[in-house]
Amino acid sequence: MSETVTPAAEGAGATRRTTRGLVTRERIVAAAAQLMFERGVAGTSTPDVRDAAGVSSSQIYHYFADKSALTRAVIEFQTARILTGQRVLLSRLDSFEALRDWRDAIVQIEHDLDCRGGCPLGSLTSELAEHDPAARSALAEGFTLWTDAIRDGLQDMLDRGVLRDDADPHRLSLATMAALQGGLILAQAQRSTAALEAGLDAMIERIAFHAVAPWRQGLRRDLS
Repeated sequence: MSETVTPAAEGAGATRRTTRGLVTRERIVAAAAQLMFERGVAGTSTPDVRDAAGVSSSQIYHYFADKSALTRAVIEFQTARILTGQRVLLSRLDSFEALRDWRDAIVQIEHDLDCRGGCPLGSLTSELAEHDPAARSALAEGFTLWTDAIRDGLQDMLDRGVLRDDADPHRLSLATMAALQGGLILAQAQRSTAALEAGLDAMIERIAFHAVAPWRQGLRRDLS
């Protein structure tokens, strides 16, 4: 006697298959992201990803037409991981205390990594930006999302009267991102967070230049 499959059962089976597929795809992307962070894109082959993810080559090509498509998925993955990892700090980046907490968290991450690898997005940018327009566009979007999170916190400080009206959250957030990326490159080259700390501290001091008097006085007491 044949088994009758109801529409509900078919739907449940499709959901399970879809869930398994998403898990498999995520495992492939996570494995590729780790390898590309450690070895670079050029140093990461499809067989490397296959072995690291514990999947078959056909599974990789089921989800990704080619290595370029997988690389773009890695960029999206790294962007999401950065923002998720810093979500708590970035979501309340609205005071000088919060800025210092974020700065300290960034520096601690570099210490934990022994200053190796650099920024996941920055490393990919140096390797891909000049010859992969689609990857460059995805990386630019990732940096924009990251910078916007900083800008939103500064905008909140401006709206609450912590910063004077002459503060420009957009320019200050761009400068903060530039200091961060430059500091991460130097940390990778020098195996030291000294330049990273100096760059971020200089930007916090620059932001503090726009603070209204009571907040600036409190900041000076905190830094003394």
